Amino acid sequence: MTNVKVDDLNVLSENTLITPNALKQAVPASEKALETVANARLTIKKILDREDPRLFLIVGPCSIHDAEAAMDYARRFKALADEVADSLFLVMRVYFEKPRTTVGWKGYINDPYMNDSFAIEDGLKLARKLLVDLADMGIPTSTEALDPVSPQYLQELISWSAIGARTTESQTHREMASGLSSSVGFKNGTDGGLEVAINALQSVSAPHRFLGINHQGEVAVIHTRGNRHGHIVLRGGGGKTNYDSVSVAVCEQELLKAGISANIMIDCSHANSSKNHELQPLVMDNVANQIVEGNRSIVGLMVESNINAGNQKIPDDISELQYGVSVTDACVDWDTTEAMIRSLRNKVKDILPEREPLSVQDKISRTA
Repeated sequence: MTNVKVDDLNVLSENTLITPNALKQAVPASEKALETVANARLTIKKILDREDPRLFLIVGPCSIHDAEAAMDYARRFKALADEVADSLFLVMRVYFEKPRTTVGWKGYINDPYMNDSFAIEDGLKLARKLLVDLADMGIPTSTEALDPVSPQYLQELISWSAIGARTTESQTHREMASGLSSSVGFKNGTDGGLEVAINALQSVSAPHRFLGINHQGEVAVIHTRGNRHGHIVLRGGGGKTNYDSVSVAVCEQELLKAGISANIMIDCSHANSSKNHELQPLVMDNVANQIVEGNRSIVGLMVESNINAGNQKIPDDISELQYGVSVTDACVDWDTTEAMIRSLRNKVKDILPEREPLSVQDKISRTA
């Protein structure tokens, strides 16, 4: 028998994680919470299918790090969502996982205590508890599907999912998204190009078979039917924005050419605001003007918003964290959030009921 070790050379330890079923038993979802999710998913799908003329908005903190502050934000959010519900369907951004270009805090699930303890099981329990509490309030939620395992723990509480710019090109994430029960927005690549996102939308609509885990935590072969409610999210990139009318028109034509519905969401943050949170209202105002002037493809927007503006570094002493301030990307404050969403609603409320979707015939007539 050989003594040569070739396995797990860089693995220091393994900890068995709670199973998805056990987590759901430990933190159960009420009937009301599940109804909130089901109704919100249906609403978003109807918006994408153009059976509901409203826009849907993904609004909230860049990332969640404080459940108390998240609930404080949620109470304000709910009042605003009810106020603008005739024209806008608001979904709270509740992002628990953060992709890092190099290293850094990876989010509430990975390191909930923000002290490099990486108490992932605690993170899953805390994240699920927050999602249940929000759904019980009647608030639909969205998140980025980053880790291919975590959806089995949390996805039944999510009304809309994003695939980020860094993972849109990933086969693993395209396969995973093909099995998600919510609609999925694929961001354009970090270079600002459309090709990887359009390829992703073609992939996600098809059935896939891939390795994953089941609800008992066992490795399984997952067979999906495909997700037909994928759509593109324009977030800029490569040092350029892509929310302007010309960029949107180019995206429309590329989608239609690929046989994909011309449904476009605009991310007001990231490269579209040149990483300056104070520019997000200008992006939203430009989009509102495009709709007033006849745009037929924009169905949603994304805003990074928090109780207080800006962002902060994580201090060594967590008690020194500023309340309601992002620890990742900078966000607009709540007063700005209310003002920009009310302005959007006032501009588009009379236009939206008359809008018709673009079709392949529109593409042909424009390029003839």
